[in-house]
Amino acid sequence: MNKSGNTLTQCLLKQFEISWQLLAYRMEGLTTEECLWEPSEKGLYVRKTEQGSWNVDFPEKEDYDIGPPNIAWITWHIDYWWSMVLNHSFGDGTLEKDTIEWKGSADHLREHFEKLKNEWVKKVSGLRDEEVAASTLSTWPLNDCPFRDIIAWLNVELMKNAAEIGYVRFLYGSRDKL
Repeated sequence: MNKSGNTLTQCLLKQFEISWQLLAYRMEGLTTEECLWEPSEKGLYVRKTEQGSWNVDFPEKEDYDIGPPNIAWITWHIDYWWSMVLNHSFGDGTLEKDTIEWKGSADHLREHFEKLKNEWVKKVSGLRDEEVAASTLSTWPLNDCPFRDIIAWLNVELMKNAAEIGYVRFLYGSRDKL
């Protein structure tokens, strides 16, 4: 514990809360139409198949020439990495990328992200600093590192994805002026 009485876990949770607030702000008023809008001819997108499921593009590598993602893809990506960390750190570790499907609407996304947030905060706030410093829970996307590194990575990833959603929303909002 440091002089102010805050533990490392509490500090990381405060950082998470800042990232979460930005994501919640970016998700306010978001429509499914905005989610599915494709900002360029080429990019990482989520599209509905004829069978009614969602097809998610997944790049072999992250080169700039793959094009920008749409919000549906960004939100699928959030669900992907967050669900994977929860399942692999606190669950049975069997969840795989191909089993995570886009939620289908902006309303379902907001509801799902709220559930992920609540589960994450519950799990992390229950950890002692010794557990956060150990590598026992670190199995995805990094292993053999202190779990605090996974928590910090998740905080940064959430902030980055929230910023990406905001950027695409700016593009969507000015699309008729481009």
